[in-house]
Amino acid sequence: MPYSVLIEPRALADIQQAINYYDSKQIGLGKRFESAIDKHLLTISKNPFFQIRYSGIRCLPMKKFPFMIHFIVNEKINAVFIVSVFHTSLNPEKWQLLE
Repeated sequence: MPYSVLIEPRALADIQQAINYYDSKQIGLGKRFESAIDKHLLTISKNPFFQIRYSGIRCLPMKKFPFMIHFIVNEKINAVFIVSVFHTSLNPEKWQLLE
């Protein structure tokens, strides 16, 4: 049974910021990023048990974009909470400071 995927407001802001950035660089690139996010979220909903990186946060790196999806799995309610979509070239301590 697939897990429900719930995107936290911070993660939605991360996604929108990336879409805006990619659209400013090339028309249609933001849409391709959004499509890639959708595919990765579908993967997470089917099998959310990727490596735990820290403090119960699991991460899934995107394949064609330099971002990592950070999420928490709640097995009791069969749900995944996307907490951030973070650019991999940024210092991970910056993400942790924003918590």
